[in-house]
Amino acid sequence: MELGNFVGAIEKLTHTNYNDWKSCLESYLLGQDLWEFVNGADTTQPTGTPESSEALRKWKIEAGKALFVLKASIQKDLLDYIRDAKSPMEAWDAFATLFSKKNGARLQMLENEIRLINQGNLTISI
Repeated sequence: MELGNFVGAIEKLTHTNYNDWKSCLESYLLGQDLWEFVNGADTTQPTGTPESSEALRKWKIEAGKALFVLKASIQKDLLDYIRDAKSPMEAWDAFATLFSKKNGARLQMLENEIRLINQGNLTISI
């Protein structure tokens, strides 16, 4: 499956489906041989010799693919959380933190969503 074609096969990350998204995306990244860029096994950019310049180019391409997969598999409103991520691992960890059960940022996000809920002319307040 090409990277551009996978988007329809995986449900995009929303505020409510993190565990399902995580499981599906991890499987996809493993299948595309990109998981090591996300889990931290291959986060060091090659440096030094002339041969390493080709290795660095290839590393950047693969890391870029992994980051693209992450960005393409989320809803637009979640992109702000990883827009400036420098690596796929940084983006993955940002979502792990955001959606962890004991997370103040997640709690605040949910409280803001509750504040926006309207029932007819009535507003729910906390």
